[in-house]
Amino acid sequence: MARDDTKTPTLAEWAGGPDRLKALFATFYAKVPGDPVLAPVFAGMDPKHAEHVAAFVSEVFGGPKAYSEAGGGHASMIRKHLGRHLTEAQRRAWIALMLDTADEVGLPDDPEFRAAFVGYLEWGTRLAVINSAEGVAEPEGDPPMPVWGWGPPGGPWLG
Repeated sequence: MARDDTKTPTLAEWAGGPDRLKALFATFYAKVPGDPVLAPVFAGMDPKHAEHVAAFVSEVFGGPKAYSEAGGGHASMIRKHLGRHLTEAQRRAWIALMLDTADEVGLPDDPEFRAAFVGYLEWGTRLAVINSAEGVAEPEGDPPMPVWGWGPPGGPWLG
């Protein structure tokens, strides 16, 4: 019997690695000030914001742990959204601009990658809206970093 030594690449590898994800988020956040729905959300954005988000997503997609090693973690990403009162219109605008930017920077467009990518965007932006609502408490402890791969994330979260 022949042995298959091929390894399925992580989403980060398939996307083109950390540099491609940095390009994605740098290009995306350069467009945000010109978007009437998103510009107010990111007014006064930290100049390193795109780099931080790229490191977070790269890590979630199985890439280097640069976000965690720089002192971040899932709790720090949750805290960035607390009290921001994000709306469904803002969430949808973020996704639409992100998908256009993914095409522009040449992220893979095969159905498997895009299904996983869009699934993560839907999941992450919906959590951002939930965590931005009035009265959401600071995360307790150090929740693990999300891990996103090629398959479905599982059943419903019953927190």
